Amino acid sequence: MIRFENIVKKYHQKTVINDFNLNIESGQLVVFIGPSGCGKTTLLKMINRLIQPTSGKIYVDGKDISKEDPIELRRNIGYVIQSVGLFPHMSIKENLELIPKIKGEDPIEIEKKTKELLELVGLNPEEFLYRFPSELSGGQQQRIGVARAFSTNSDIILMDEPFSALDPVTRSSLQEELFNMQKELNKTIIFVTHDMDEAYKIADKICLLKDGHILQYDTPENILKNPASDFVENFIGKRRVWNNPEVLKAEDIMVSDPVKVSPKRNVLQAIEIMKENKVDSLMVTDKHHALIGLVTLKDIKLQKMNATIEEVMATNVLSVSAEDNLISVLQTMNEHKIGYLPVVNETRKLIGLITRSSILSVLSSQLIDMEVAF
Repeated sequence: MIRFENIVKKYHQKTVINDFNLNIESGQLVVFIGPSGCGKTTLLKMINRLIQPTSGKIYVDGKDISKEDPIELRRNIGYVIQSVGLFPHMSIKENLELIPKIKGEDPIEIEKKTKELLELVGLNPEEFLYRFPSELSGGQQQRIGVARAFSTNSDIILMDEPFSALDPVTRSSLQEELFNMQKELNKTIIFVTHDMDEAYKIADKICLLKDGHILQYDTPENILKNPASDFVENFIGKRRVWNNPEVLKAEDIMVSDPVKVSPKRNVLQAIEIMKENKVDSLMVTDKHHALIGLVTLKDIKLQKMNATIEEVMATNVLSVSAEDNLISVLQTMNEHKIGYLPVVNETRKLIGLITRSSILSVLSSQLIDMEVAF
C-alpha cells in the first residue's frame, strides 16, 4: 500500500531521515512514535508531499507519488492535525462536504455519508450538522476533524498527534472511536504520537524511530514483550507489560507440557500418574492429542480402581486458545470458580495448561525483572 524506499531528508547539512525503508500494508493502523526530532512528522508529511524527500521514493499502490499531481494526491488522502483546521465560516456540514463536492461526488451520497460519519464519531447529525466550529468544544471539533478526514473516501488517513491537546477522558473516547472506525471502514492510517499508551491502544503495528532510523517495527504485543534494544525497552518503560496485563496471551502463561493421560487408562493408573507428577488433575487426550476430557483426584478417588478414565472423566471441559489474553483467562477462571484452563488450538489439540501457579510464576518474573532494572 505505502512503501518508503531509501528515503533521505536533509535540512541544510543536517540529516534527519537517513536511508529509511518501510512497507505499510493496506488496512493497517500504523503508529510512528519516538523522541522529539526523530523524524516521525517529517515522514508523515512526505506521504502527501507537504515535505519532499532529499532523495528516495515513496510509492502508494505501486505509484511513485513524486509523479502525481500534489493537489490531486492530497484530495485523496485524509489529514488530521492537532489544531483540527476546520473552516470557521463554514457549518459542520459544509466542512465535511467540501472535498467530496470538489471531487464531484454524487450530492445524495455525500449527504448520506456526512450523516453516517457524524454518527460514527458519536455526534448526532440533527444536532451538529448546521453548527459552526466555534459552537463546539475542543473534543467535538476534533471528532469533526476525524470525520472530515474519512469523508474524502480515500484509502489513506494521516493523523499528526490529533488528540494530544485533549483532556484524558475525551482523548480516551476518541481513541476508541478511531479504533472502531478503522475496523469498520478498513482504512490505512498512519498516526503520529509521542505517547506509548496511545500507540498501544490503537495500533496494529508500531514503528519506533530514533534519529531518522527504525529501531523496531512490530505489533504492540511483540514490542512490549520483546523490545529490540535497551533503548526501546527504556522508551516503552520497563513496567509496561506489568501495567498492561492484557498483552500477556495464554501461550505466554501456560505450562507447555501438561500431564495428560489416555482415556483407556484405569483409575488406579491415573492416581499413580498424578502422584508421580505431583499434580491433582490430568488432561485426557485421544490418539491425536485432542482434548476430550479431564479427571481430578477429588473426582476419581472414590471410583473403582479398575474403572477406565473414559467412564469417569468430565467431558464438558472449558478451554481457551493461545491468543486469549490474561484478562479473559482470569475472568473465565473466576466466573466458573476453577483453578486451571487447558489451552487448545483450532483442532482442539492440547498445547498447554494454565494454572493459578503458572500465572503467578509469570507475573512474579515480570516483577523481579522490574526490581532488577530499578
